[in-house]
Amino acid sequence: MPSPSSAPSSSSSSSRRPYVIGAGVAVAAALLGFASYTATKPADRAPDSAPAASAEASTPPGAGVYPELEAYARRDAGDPLATGRADAPVVMIEYADFRCGYCGKFARDTEPELIRRYVEKGVLRIEWRNLPIFGEESERAARAAWAAGRQGRFWEFHRAAYAEGAKEQGFSTERVTALAREAGVADLDRFARDLDGAAARDAVAADQRQGERLGAASTPSFLVNGRPIAGAQPLETFTQTIDAAAAAAKKSGPAAGR
Repeated sequence: MPSPSSAPSSSSSSSRRPYVIGAGVAVAAALLGFASYTATKPADRAPDSAPAASAEASTPPGAGVYPELEAYARRDAGDPLATGRADAPVVMIEYADFRCGYCGKFARDTEPELIRRYVEKGVLRIEWRNLPIFGEESERAARAAWAAGRQGRFWEFHRAAYAEGAKEQGFSTERVTALAREAGVADLDRFARDLDGAAARDAVAADQRQGERLGAASTPSFLVNGRPIAGAQPLETFTQTIDAAAAAAKKSGPAAGR
């Protein structure tokens, strides 16, 4: 996201932009943080314990639209942690942890249908952000997913790591290597170097900082063209939000920044 300080100060509208961006981020942070905090907060419980409240019931659909937050979408055609056209009218950014049970539920039950309905038709792009909140194994899994992406196998690793029962086996070095092998990562020696390299740590830390700025203190959290969604919501919440975002993008036309 461009730094607010980079905005020119020659016009009154430009000089107000840092405040507008800050306000949008603050409101989104409040929505994401409040709506999903009790569902997956890491400080009070282990990732395998029962949630204090259902993440599926924690966020009201259509809680708000903050167009300035669309700038969080990278739209990098070469991003291995994304799927869908870089110029798709709708971008959904997903902040998630591989040890998060609700993230696994979304990955297994909802995401494949969104890919079938929207990604394959060019309407939606999904951009992954690593947000490891459950400690060392979460961070190792995040780095492993990034390392798999370096060889074009991120989504295969994602599928293997979120398979039913996968997180119960943990994410030790041996386990993430086995998942990489299952995902079809060709060069496991390179995978091991990337897994423990500075580039992986920096990439995961950058994603984590971005999520924290938005108040995504629990997982999964999403931005859909600037619309925050917290928790593994029902499929209908995502389809309604994506349909509304696509309609708005169509109405605004190419001048909307794509």
